[in-house]
Amino acid sequence: MSIAILLAQIFCLLAALIHFGSIALVTLRGRAGRLDTANPHGQPPVSILRPVCGIEHAIDRTLGSGFGLDYPDYELIFCVASASDPAIPGIRRLMAANPAVPARLLIGDDRISINPKLNNLVKGWDAAKHEWIVMTDSNVLMPPNYIDRMLDRWDATTGLVCSPPLGSEPEGYGAEFECAYLNTYQARWQLAADALGQGFAQGKSMFLRRENLDRHGGIAALAADPAEDAAATKAIRANGQRVRLVRQPFAQPLGARALRAVWSRQLRWARLRRVTFPAFFCMEFLTGGLFPIAIATWLAFNDAIPGWIAPLLAVAWYGAEAFLAKNLDWHYSRRSPLAWVLRDLSLPVLWIAAVCGNGFEWRGNQMDVKKDSLLATEAD
Repeated sequence: MSIAILLAQIFCLLAALIHFGSIALVTLRGRAGRLDTANPHGQPPVSILRPVCGIEHAIDRTLGSGFGLDYPDYELIFCVASASDPAIPGIRRLMAANPAVPARLLIGDDRISINPKLNNLVKGWDAAKHEWIVMTDSNVLMPPNYIDRMLDRWDATTGLVCSPPLGSEPEGYGAEFECAYLNTYQARWQLAADALGQGFAQGKSMFLRRENLDRHGGIAALAADPAEDAAATKAIRANGQRVRLVRQPFAQPLGARALRAVWSRQLRWARLRRVTFPAFFCMEFLTGGLFPIAIATWLAFNDAIPGWIAPLLAVAWYGAEAFLAKNLDWHYSRRSPLAWVLRDLSLPVLWIAAVCGNGFEWRGNQMDVKKDSLLATEAD
């Protein structure tokens, strides 16, 4: 047996074990999760900051979900950068229709970085009344037990609880492609890492105590990296604390998505991961089913393994993703397997594109992950 064939066999075996193992871990973790009715923190007052920029799919429903939380004491703070933002009238209507929930709309842009979302959040952070703070994107659909599910993951070692985005309600092939990336790929890996004690922050929903950032200069500490969630991960770990993820992620209704927009967003995230967590980014090139299935096919052609193993591996590989999605009630349709295959075919291309460039566009801002200083303002 040649060294090349031996290494190929070892790679296929390890890739399969990691793939199926991560799916089993996340499935068991999600199904076993139950809210702890004896939460040691009780239900402390919480400030919820929601940065808003423009009209997004189902925005009335996602922003409106914040008014229906089953929680005794919380406030909503909507942060909008521009007075001409088209989302403002809708926010005012929601506030008027739900007078029992304390809510404020703050308008203005504090340029502490070139990160537009972070600049939009500064005024909300300063205005928040409570010690416990949630920063939640405008396109997150908040279930009634949203805050309790965050608190359920808090313990003496925790400094931040977050949730990766979980794509739901896709319309068309572009949105299916985005679901393929968000759900059984990115969310699965993040939840598996959290189960192993290596949780990373995800900016869609971040829940923390104010003091955990005040040790590093307050919300301005999140300007230390190109993405606020990467900066939050490093700040919390510098405190000797852990980042933990909710057991079941919160949904993000996608609606219709253009493939070009989906690809642009994935490229932006990949380039940000490249500079914020380079060691983990390097391993992304080999993730997905493309290389294990292709190498197994090559081994079969060289009579190194039986011919039926490669097709069986392909069926089992994507069958496991279907098992995960169905068991955790994540989005699954007849289009999903094709979307997963296309995603895995695109992963090496995405990785190479991320390595070969530094620029991306974010909310109309042209940014560069290498040249731009995130501690300087965009105006400068």
